[in-house]
Amino acid sequence: MSQKIAIIFAGGSGVRLGSGLPKQFLEIKGKPIIVHTLEVFQNHPQIDAIYVACKEEYIPRCQALVERYQLGKVAKIVPGGANGQESIFAALTAAAESHNDDAIALIHDGVRPFISEQLIDDCLASCEQNGNAVVCAALTETPMLSEDGQFVDALPSRDSVFLVKAPQCFRLGEVLQAHYDLRARGDSYEGIIDTCTLMKLAGHKIALVKGPRSNVKATLPEDVYIFRALFDYIETESVFGLAQRDMIPGSKD
Repeated sequence: MSQKIAIIFAGGSGVRLGSGLPKQFLEIKGKPIIVHTLEVFQNHPQIDAIYVACKEEYIPRCQALVERYQLGKVAKIVPGGANGQESIFAALTAAAESHNDDAIALIHDGVRPFISEQLIDDCLASCEQNGNAVVCAALTETPMLSEDGQFVDALPSRDSVFLVKAPQCFRLGEVLQAHYDLRARGDSYEGIIDTCTLMKLAGHKIALVKGPRSNVKATLPEDVYIFRALFDYIETESVFGLAQRDMIPGSKD
């Protein structure tokens, strides 16, 4: 049975959020966003270990949260890099010290807490069957392509366009090899916006796992209000004894 590990990158600076504090440490409903995210993986029965990458100066703060909230599956917190992919590479490298190439790595944003146990189950099942899994969400509005940002060039069918989200799951050895190959060529991570992009460029066929539209991450100031509303929704629905999957808006789409 393959080991399952969560790779959480939380290197954001909070600049776009305008908070002055890295967004993962903003408190919503009495807990920092990063804690809400980590608890999902901490409480999932199949997750064996968690590796976190964050800005080096915030490692003590992150470690204190791990201890305060008893997040015992967090095996290591490592300094993040100059961008998201550098941070992911650092956490993957740390995980490789204790896990073999066949381990499943679920790569996830530290500021994307609205994932369910069922969604993680679906990702793990896809990774076992297809070798990988990338969570996506269907579009509910019409997509448009414009090269110059002024005029419409094309209106593709929304049935064939999806929003890429997370977790993004790969075998540890394969995703690390994609990083090693890119770095060996002397290429930077410019244009590699996520691990799905990296693995697709490396020639892998990527399997989709459809998830809810509510699987959002904190990026802009208005996202904080969306987070609060979603947590209120979850708390309200939980009063009626609904399953976690049912508490996530759009999870039945």
